[in-house]
Amino acid sequence: MLKQWGRSAGYLAVVGFSAPFAMPLFLLLPMSGIALIAAGLGFVLFPLVVMLIRIWTDMHRLLVGWVLGTRVETQLRPLRGGVLARVRQVLTDPTTWRDLVWLFVNMIMGFVFGIAGMIVTSFAAASTFLLFFWWTMPDDMPVQIMDVHVDSVGKAIVVAAPTAVVGLALAWFGVPLLARVHATISKALLQPSALEARVEELAETRAGAISSHDAELRRIERDLHDGTQARLVSIAMRLGMAEKSMDDKDPVSMLVREAREGAEQAMGELRDVIRTMYPPILADRGLDGALAAIGARCPVPTVVETGDLDGVPAPVEAAAYFVVAEALTNVAKHSSATSASVRVVRDECVRITVSDNGMGGIDEGRGTGIIGMRRRVAALDGTVAVDSPAGGPTVISVELPCAS
Repeated sequence: MLKQWGRSAGYLAVVGFSAPFAMPLFLLLPMSGIALIAAGLGFVLFPLVVMLIRIWTDMHRLLVGWVLGTRVETQLRPLRGGVLARVRQVLTDPTTWRDLVWLFVNMIMGFVFGIAGMIVTSFAAASTFLLFFWWTMPDDMPVQIMDVHVDSVGKAIVVAAPTAVVGLALAWFGVPLLARVHATISKALLQPSALEARVEELAETRAGAISSHDAELRRIERDLHDGTQARLVSIAMRLGMAEKSMDDKDPVSMLVREAREGAEQAMGELRDVIRTMYPPILADRGLDGALAAIGARCPVPTVVETGDLDGVPAPVEAAAYFVVAEALTNVAKHSSATSASVRVVRDECVRITVSDNGMGGIDEGRGTGIIGMRRRVAALDGTVAVDSPAGGPTVISVELPCAS
């Protein structure tokens, strides 16, 4: 109990003394916003100020959990991408607005609760001191409690003792109560709502399931490539050798040739299956190399431009690969285009833009592959936008969140 009281007293001291210091931090936000409007400097300052506020509020999240005995998750996340991507990231993050609301409320609430805790504690300490050490006070500063001059042990016991008991009771019960009330309000302001927490939990669960599924597909792909496909190659080679050693007029030779051709056809079908599961080229050359290969194979002259794609999670890599492959297949089959371009960059998302100078007029209901593309992207919480007016050009824009 004494340990909990010490935590509460320390908590109130920290929030009471730190609350006024949040004012300069709070004022930095509109100043950086003005700079954002007036000059490009604000694009750099604004995310940094938000990150400073996030560090400040995360410190208080830890303190709140320390007092309440529960875990309050910190919300600091690294900023990714260029300057504009960082500004967009902090503006679209709900935590930013929770932090600002709490910062404004706590500038007053924290100071009030801190002062209240200090008053209660000081009253208890002063009344206890007067009970036992009234006699140390100088003559020109007599001890008076409730208009009674305390100048003897009897008066101290009769008058000062009840005051000390009340003061100690107020401090003993009041300080933890004040700390818990402040911490509870802070937790309500700083912690995501139950719905937001549930959505985040489901997103993490789904991301884990997708990653596990992707890992399993990779394992199956390796097994098929190194095991089944290798055995089919061996069978086809043996059948080919047997075919060459036979006379063409031998009726068994025809059966052997048919068996060899069947084995080769099975190998082709197996390779197609493997490519649709997890393209081996992704593991061999990475996403940028795989996209360059798709562009090189496309019958329509295609320019592929990629940024830094290192560290993209495997499910996002696979989705990006298949999206570009499907989009360029549509270009080759349906657009009558003479040129196409693919641009893939990464900030907080993987952003894919596929455009062509064809006749446009994409109708998703006619089996152009856009529906399948949307389903693949939606599985990762991504978005697909298609701009394809009649007469062209066609632009397909895809965003894939790339958090692990």
